[in-house]
Amino acid sequence: MIIMSVEPFDGCRRGRSTVFSYLDCALCVSQEMATSDPCANAPPTPPEEPAPSPSPRKKRGRRKQEPAERNKGTALIKQVSAAILHVFYMVKSITLMVYAIYNKLFVYMQGETGRLRRRPVPRVTFQAGDPYYISRRQREEWLSRWKMEVSNGKAERRAYREAEINMMDDLSEADFQKEEEPASPAPPPSQQHTDPASPTVAVTPEPVARGEQATPSEIEYQDGRGFGIGTLVFGKLRGFSWWPGRIVSWWMSGRSRAADGTRWVMWFGDGKFSVVCVEKLMPLSAFSSAFHQPTYNKQSMYRKAIFEALRVASVRAGRPVPSCDGSDDAEGVDLQTREMIEWAMTGFLPAGPQSLDPPEEEQNPYKEVYPEMWGEPEAAYTPPPAKKPRKNTQEKAKIREVIDEGTRERLIFEIKKKTRNIEDICISCGSLNVSLEHPLFVGAMCQGCKNSFLECAYQYDDDGYQSYCTICCGGREVLMCGNNNCCRCFCVECVDLLVGAGSAAAAIKEDPWNCYMCGPRNTYGLLRRRDDWPCRLQHFFANNHEQEFEPAKLYPPVAAEKRQPIRVLSLFDGIATGLLVLKDLGIQVEKYVASEVCEDSITVGMVRHEGRIMYVGDVRTVTRKHIDKWGPFDLVIGGSPCNDLSIVNPARKGLYEGTGRLFFEFYRLLHEARPKPGDERPFFWLFENVVAMGVSDKRDISRFLECNPVMIDAKEVSAAHRARYFWGNLPGMSRPLTPMANDKLDLQECLEHGRTAKFEKLRTITTRSNSVKQGKDEHFPVYMDNKEDILWCTEMERVFGFPVHYTDVSNMSRLARQRLLGRSWSVPVIRHLFAPLKEYFACN
Repeated sequence: MIIMSVEPFDGCRRGRSTVFSYLDCALCVSQEMATSDPCANAPPTPPEEPAPSPSPRKKRGRRKQEPAERNKGTALIKQVSAAILHVFYMVKSITLMVYAIYNKLFVYMQGETGRLRRRPVPRVTFQAGDPYYISRRQREEWLSRWKMEVSNGKAERRAYREAEINMMDDLSEADFQKEEEPASPAPPPSQQHTDPASPTVAVTPEPVARGEQATPSEIEYQDGRGFGIGTLVFGKLRGFSWWPGRIVSWWMSGRSRAADGTRWVMWFGDGKFSVVCVEKLMPLSAFSSAFHQPTYNKQSMYRKAIFEALRVASVRAGRPVPSCDGSDDAEGVDLQTREMIEWAMTGFLPAGPQSLDPPEEEQNPYKEVYPEMWGEPEAAYTPPPAKKPRKNTQEKAKIREVIDEGTRERLIFEIKKKTRNIEDICISCGSLNVSLEHPLFVGAMCQGCKNSFLECAYQYDDDGYQSYCTICCGGREVLMCGNNNCCRCFCVECVDLLVGAGSAAAAIKEDPWNCYMCGPRNTYGLLRRRDDWPCRLQHFFANNHEQEFEPAKLYPPVAAEKRQPIRVLSLFDGIATGLLVLKDLGIQVEKYVASEVCEDSITVGMVRHEGRIMYVGDVRTVTRKHIDKWGPFDLVIGGSPCNDLSIVNPARKGLYEGTGRLFFEFYRLLHEARPKPGDERPFFWLFENVVAMGVSDKRDISRFLECNPVMIDAKEVSAAHRARYFWGNLPGMSRPLTPMANDKLDLQECLEHGRTAKFEKLRTITTRSNSVKQGKDEHFPVYMDNKEDILWCTEMERVFGFPVHYTDVSNMSRLARQRLLGRSWSVPVIRHLFAPLKEYFACN
């Protein structure tokens, strides 16, 4: 028997290694036991006969065992060794399993206590890099509501107001970066867009003048459940610690009124807003039970929130708080916070919890809002810098202009009173710094909302509808159009504000409801649809003037007798759409070199084009020597993977990480394939990617390729929506997209016999299987035998413009074929782009 001592397992690395070392040692010993006997691993053999002794002598010692007895002992040893070996294998496996479970629980507990409040998933744009318009809009709304309109004109009050504006302007840049960078170590939670107890329909009332007294009917939170405006509370959101905040009025959040039993809470630390049920609120006087020490030790934002809440409580209770020592601001803040926590733990003595009640002026927000109520904690927690940063006077003037003119609601109210023109304001956010007209409705648009529209106009959710409002590219609650061929949605706030109060509730009751883009009328309240919106939308995405580049080099058409077959380099080739279109156009192809890593795509290309494609593997392995060896090339085409570029993917890594970096492989090989100086032969290139990408990523791609993209939607020449950006120097890329006689524009034309289409146009088909389902109810697009049915692969190939059974090779499944088609190009669109090449290269 093997005897060993095992130290207690405490989950740490040392304990794990100790246990495993003992187990490994025991395992080795048991294996030696099993292999030491010559008969342990070999079948038993009869014992050899002893050699006869030359002289007979008397045998001494133990008697010799018989063969049967020896075999019996050998079998017993083998069984014992196998049992020991099995036991130790089981012990080691159980130990590994226990350690893995402990490690995952430890990581999970670390993540649960180490996070801030949950980051809302829906209706949030995560793209980093110059989307300042979101935080700018929120900052302008907050500042405009904090602006006091005091009629007595006291000098000290006006001076304090100007100081508050300056302070907010100083903090704005850091706050914008904090809100917009998703990769920061501890990002603050964004505004709560999905409220747990919000009403189904949010009706925005007429704006209330700031200088007027509120009538009794306008007083909020009169449901008899406590927690009035200004009350300091702890709020609980699922999955997060109790967080300190302050009850505020609905107009402070810039949203609609809260339902009975709920309160608008402005969280300390990050200044965001959420609607919280009163059951999930506790007064700040319950500090000892709500305060979470582990979160305080790990999260700086939680420490900041506790500091701000207790500082406001100290001011209300009349308790002096020592100022930060300028020599070491961080230590001074920590010392203050520890002292205030001890004071809060003892019950806010000597004044007690009743000293935390809000003052009278805070309880009536319609009368007057004091800036010191909101600005003091932030200003106190952030120590003044050693040197005053340089202010952007232009941005400050913009903020003050919005403060003086009012918010979006107030401006719309002035438009209704005929005192302002709707063409002078941004109908998306209410800004007066407009830069262009809204492409769909009468009204203007600021630069920030233009960037948002460029990103979100062609961003669709899994249900096939737009992810955001058609007007403002935002919205907490959206209304989806009931027209099967329309995929637009409108937020409740914009509908009630521009169409009229109660319009959203009426739209919800109407089933089906046709939106304001496909309705019979052009005018709905202040919302007037432009008659030429298709042309305006196309021009809007043409975007030729966002960045100025030198015009692309133009090549004159080549004489017919001098035209040569084309040589093509296709990067990220897919299922060889480029070669298929060139052959359909009758252009002679001398060489087609393709870089592709998907085995199914390579199989389709090899089978359908009979080995005419030269596959060269991963694009990252192609070098200049290869280009010189395979070239020269007349056409370079490609479209890098869009997974890390599309803003539909919340876990995207952007242009400079993940698969987004493959764009630079296209850029590298494009420059390697360009004609050498002095070579004037025609050279063309084309790069494709999704429209729903971040503005900063699109701008960077355009800067590298030195041209602006052209947006083309396949719905004009096929039976499905498929909006894509195309960069290139092909002749006539910006010309109107015109369908050909053989193009199948309706889904019915793509179906097999005996099948009926439920929709005229399909939503964008992707690699996901549920992308074929249509509408908010996810209907199948086809009727067959009075039953709904999926789209067959042959029908899907017709939608994309491919020949029937083009992907039917190698016994691929339906989902595999859909994945290939979901990553491919639309054949009619590529034919539209490649058609001018017939003037430069030999044709059949």
